Amino acid sequence: MTGFFNPQGFLTAMKQEVTRAHKGWALDNVIAHNDVTRYAQDEVKTPPTEGVFVYGLYLEGAGWDKRNNRLCESANKVLYVMMPVIHIYAKYGLQAKNLKLYECPVYKKPKRTYILLITSLWLPTSKPPELWIIRGAALLCDIK
Repeated sequence: MTGFFNPQGFLTAMKQEVTRAHKGWALDNVIAHNDVTRYAQDEVKTPPTEGVFVYGLYLEGAGWDKRNNRLCESANKVLYVMMPVIHIYAKYGLQAKNLKLYECPVYKKPKRTYILLITSLWLPTSKPPELWIIRGAALLCDIK
C-alpha cells in the first residue's frame, strides 16, 4: 500500500475481489477490517486466503508493544515505530464499535491533510481510544 500512487483504489479493489468471491454480497455492505499480525515483512511467505497483507507503515504519536500486540506509550526520543504486517480484509455487514480499538488514521505523508488521508485502521489498545486521539497517533506511509 505504501508504494501505490492511489492506495484508496487498491483497498477498494480488495473489497471488490472479496465481494465477488462471496455470492450474495453487495459492495455497499462490505466494510474493511484489519488485524495486526506479529510478523515482520520478511517472515511472510504466502498471501492471505482473503484480503491483503500490508507492510511499511510507520506509527507516529504512540509506540507498539510487540509482546501484547497493541498500542503503548512511545519510547523517549523515538518519533516513528515500524509497524508489523497488517492483514486488511473485508467483512459483510455493519461494524460494531469496540472500546478496546483505536480508529487510527493512515496518511500518505507526515503532513496530515484530508488530501493525504488514505483510510483508518483499527489498532488494539488497553487505554481509552481518546488518549491516542489527543496524542495524535497516526500511521504514515512515508516519514520524509
